[in-house]
Amino acid sequence: MGQEIRITAYSDGDYRRFHGRLAAETELLAEMVGQRAVSEAAPVAGFELEAWLLHDDMLPAALNEAYLNSFNNPMAGPELAKFNIELNTPPLALTANALAVLHQNLAATWRQAEQHARRMELHLLMIGTLPTLRQSQLNLENMSNMNRYRELNRQVLKNRGKPIQLDICGQEHLRLEHHDVMLEAATTSFQLHLQCPLSVAHHVYNASMLASAAMVAVCANAPYLFGRDLWAETRIPMFEQAVALGGYSGAAEGPLHRVSFGSDYARLSILECFEENLRHFPVLLPEYFDDDAAAFSHLRLHNGTIWRWNRPLVGFDADGMPHIRIEHRVPAAGPTVLDAIANAAFFYGLVSNLARQRAEGQADLPFSQAKDNFYQAARHGLDSHVVWLGGNRQRLAVLVRNELLPLAHAGLLSLGIDVNDANIYLDVLEQRLANRQTGSDWQRRFIQQHPGDFAGLTRQYLRRQRRGEPVAGWDCAI
Repeated sequence: MGQEIRITAYSDGDYRRFHGRLAAETELLAEMVGQRAVSEAAPVAGFELEAWLLHDDMLPAALNEAYLNSFNNPMAGPELAKFNIELNTPPLALTANALAVLHQNLAATWRQAEQHARRMELHLLMIGTLPTLRQSQLNLENMSNMNRYRELNRQVLKNRGKPIQLDICGQEHLRLEHHDVMLEAATTSFQLHLQCPLSVAHHVYNASMLASAAMVAVCANAPYLFGRDLWAETRIPMFEQAVALGGYSGAAEGPLHRVSFGSDYARLSILECFEENLRHFPVLLPEYFDDDAAAFSHLRLHNGTIWRWNRPLVGFDADGMPHIRIEHRVPAAGPTVLDAIANAAFFYGLVSNLARQRAEGQADLPFSQAKDNFYQAARHGLDSHVVWLGGNRQRLAVLVRNELLPLAHAGLLSLGIDVNDANIYLDVLEQRLANRQTGSDWQRRFIQQHPGDFAGLTRQYLRRQRRGEPVAGWDCAI
C-alpha cells in the first residue's frame, strides 16, 4: 500500500497545499518528458510478493509486527492486515540469466522467511485469497499499525458516505456489507515491475493491458472467498469493490474508479496517466513533503492511492535520473516460487513483444475489447473466450498455447534472455495448459473431492507449496 505518513488528521488547507504541489510536480514531469530528461535505460525487472501468516489450524495469524521485528530483513515489510507481509528482491537488468537469478533470489528470501515463520510456530503461505478466511477477521483490530492504513480507511469511508457493498456473482453468489477497507486484505498478489525506456513506456503500458487477460487466467489462484466459489480470480472484483471510489463529482459511481483496468490506452505518452491522476482523482492523503519538486513526492504518494491493474510509477535510477516503470498488479500470489517466476517470464516476454508491435503500429485491439477480455478471463479463467488481434474470437487456453507463448518466447530472446531459461520457465506454463490446472483449478478440484474442507484444502496446498513442484502436477490426495 506504499509509504508511511506522519500526520493522521488533515485540514482543508492541507488539501489545497498538497494539490498545489501535485500540480507543480505533474507540470515538472511533463517538462522533463518533453525534454527527454527521463531515463532511457534498458529494461529492469522486479516484483513484490504478498503472503499470509497462519496458525496450525490454517487460520490467519495477526502477528506480522512481531514477525517482521524479529525477522529484521530489509526485503520484508508489512501489508494492510496484521496477518499479511510483503517480500521483495533487488531489481535486475532484464537480460542474460536474469530469470534464473530472480528465481534464486526469491527462493532464498522465501526460504528464509518461511524458516523464520516456523521458528515462531507459524506458517507462511502464498495464495490469491485464503480459503479459511472469515469476514469477521477483516476488522480494524487486525489492521497493521501504520498511519497510512488508518487514514486511507477514514478517507475511503468519508468519500463513499456509506458502507462498502460486496456483490460478486460467479459459480456462486456472495453479497455482503462491510464497514472498513479491510476487505482489501483478502487479496494477495505477485506484483511485477518492468522499468522501461521513456520513449516506449506508453507502448509497454498498453502492452501490459493487452496481456492482462492471459495473465489473469494463467495465474488464477483465488476461486474461494468466505466459503463461496466465485471467479477464477476473485481478487479482481474483490479489490475493485473493497476500495470502491470514483473520481471528482461521482463518488463510487463515477466513470473513473480508483481500482480499475484504466480508462484508455496511453496514446502519445505515459504522462497521460499522471495528468489523469491530477485532473480526475481527489487527494486522499495530503501529506506535505518539504523537498524539491524533482523528488516527485506528492505525485508519487497520490499515484499510490490509485490502483490501476497496470499502474505506471515514477522511480529513480542510481544516478538520480527519474525513470518510468510499469507495475502489473494482475497475478495472484503463488502457488510456488517456480510458478511465480514462470508467470513473470511469460509477462516480461509477452509484453516486450507486444510493446514492439505497438510501436510498429501493430497489435491494435480496441481498448474496450482488451478490458472485456480481462474481466472475462478473471471470471472464467482459461476456459473464457476472448477476441484477439484481427477480431478472432477463441478460447483463451488455445490462444495462449498457440500464439501467446511463442510471442513470449520470442520476446524473452529479444531481451537477450538465455534460451535455456526461456524454455525452462515457459515450459511450466505449457504444462499448466496441457494439464488444464492453474492454482484455481486445483483448489476447485480439491473441494469437489472434499466438499467444504477449506482447512484441509489450505493444509494440502501448503504441503505442496513447500515441495516446490509447479501446480500443474499437483494431485488432490490427502
